[in-house]
Amino acid sequence: MHPKRLQKEKMVRRPSMNDVARQAGVCKATVSLALRGSRQIPVKTRDRVQRAAQKLGYAQNPVVAHLLSELRRDHRMPRRHTLALFNAHGNRDAFTANDTIPTWVQGCRRRAEVMGYGTDEFWLHDPGFQPRRLGQILRARGIQGGIILGGFNSNVLPESHAEIWAGFACVVAGVRTHRPTLSFCCVDHHELVVEAVQKTMELGYKRPALVIDQRIDRLVDGRLSSAMWLAQSGLPMEARVPAFMRGEAAQKDPREFQAWFQQFRPDVLLTYYKQVKKWLGACGTRVPADVGVVMLERLASDEGWAGMDQRNDLAGEAAVDRVIGMIHNREIGPPEIPCATLVAAHWVHGDSVRKMAT
Repeated sequence: MHPKRLQKEKMVRRPSMNDVARQAGVCKATVSLALRGSRQIPVKTRDRVQRAAQKLGYAQNPVVAHLLSELRRDHRMPRRHTLALFNAHGNRDAFTANDTIPTWVQGCRRRAEVMGYGTDEFWLHDPGFQPRRLGQILRARGIQGGIILGGFNSNVLPESHAEIWAGFACVVAGVRTHRPTLSFCCVDHHELVVEAVQKTMELGYKRPALVIDQRIDRLVDGRLSSAMWLAQSGLPMEARVPAFMRGEAAQKDPREFQAWFQQFRPDVLLTYYKQVKKWLGACGTRVPADVGVVMLERLASDEGWAGMDQRNDLAGEAAVDRVIGMIHNREIGPPEIPCATLVAAHWVHGDSVRKMAT
């Protein structure tokens, strides 16, 4: 190309958002937000970006700006595809009747809607749907993948449905599965316990203890008990209380828990069981006056309880994003290298704990 022509084209080229980003020393995403006046960007940074845009003579393409504005105003895209929501729970109505699963389902539906997908629900234990028939239905409806929810009693997927896992893009929401191992999305169980212990220590508790069941710990590959071990490793030896791992047995016979409690006398319990309050009451112990109780999965209905909100709806959203990505990349069947997406829980204060005297 002739040098003069090249020089002329350089002169008439409109400054781009990348040019503004380089001038202001920020990334392109920051420029986009700053030029829209987003409060996510500090005022000083917004001013710097706007000055850089003015200096370069940057102006948005009005057609593109209008289109993006319309998309931001209505996040929902027209539905074009459908995802399957596989109910792996033994209860046909678990998507509505279970204490925790509906939150996962809510997150899946919400994110699918935003991404332009509808959802169809299938119960894996339905005697009227043999796996081959289920596969035929999925293909007939143009469904290329889905999310497996509610398999909290076992992390082994039904062998009878192997052709489903092999023929579609599937992600598990809740726990890591085995035979096969699929990519999964769930709360970060390890950090969940570590943060819960940290919050109780900030309140002045000295002897935290874990009250769960061995089966639950195994479902999450021991991440609950290992996190408790790590959290207690920073405590004096006399403050390290062994975990009570027979929660399901204690629901049938609370004396098992009571014997453990009388022996070790922790001052705060981290648990999944609300029945702990009754078990403690049988020991003549009051909550929170004598001992604190922290729910490791605090539900929206658990008003008054302190605990960790696992944000299972966000894990459901993450599962939808992952399975859509797999569909786009034609990643069908169990992955060679399964991936985990972990969602951080957050502490919610409640009346089941109190500020301890120092």
